[in-house]
Amino acid sequence: MSFQEDQFYIEQIKKGNQAAFASIVEKHKDMVFTICVKIVRKPEDAEELAQDVFMKVFDKIASFRGDARFSTWLYRIAYNAAISKTRKRRLEVEAIDDFTINNYSVDDVKENLETLDKEEQHALLKMIMEQLLEDDYIIIKLFYLKALSVVDISQITGLSEANVKVKLHRIRKKMYCQMHKQMQPSDKNYKNL
Repeated sequence: MSFQEDQFYIEQIKKGNQAAFASIVEKHKDMVFTICVKIVRKPEDAEELAQDVFMKVFDKIASFRGDARFSTWLYRIAYNAAISKTRKRRLEVEAIDDFTINNYSVDDVKENLETLDKEEQHALLKMIMEQLLEDDYIIIKLFYLKALSVVDISQITGLSEANVKVKLHRIRKKMYCQMHKQMQPSDKNYKNL
């Protein structure tokens, strides 16, 4: 399905065309769900939370000023709702810790990646991303998969732009470290992907 710019739908909704909101939901539902599920970790809770987010957005869309892109505003609401939910109930998550960043060669990792076919590379990357902390996963996904700017990510997460840049650098280092670890000749875990 081809979508119009968000502003088109917002103008339609403000003129009373409530059906235009369905297009907004359809256009952004996957990313809203992704943000929610990565933070709350339970798909059923994430679905309910995503619905709540869209209900809140529907109620507040008239107050959207356009200071930021609509998607930034929407993702910020989803992010805040998911964080609020997890603060109410803490989850234990196995994550890649900061201390796992050891001395390793990025060239070695790249060289080892080249020995894998595209499908194995995607599976390895997916596995590594799943091990990231929720906030780290969201930042990487917004930056690389949604192509949002550091400014937009800063607005969504509430982090400073400098902090977002530092986090992106540290997350990439963690991911390279974990890839290096997974591709060691003595550890053929990546072959089981």
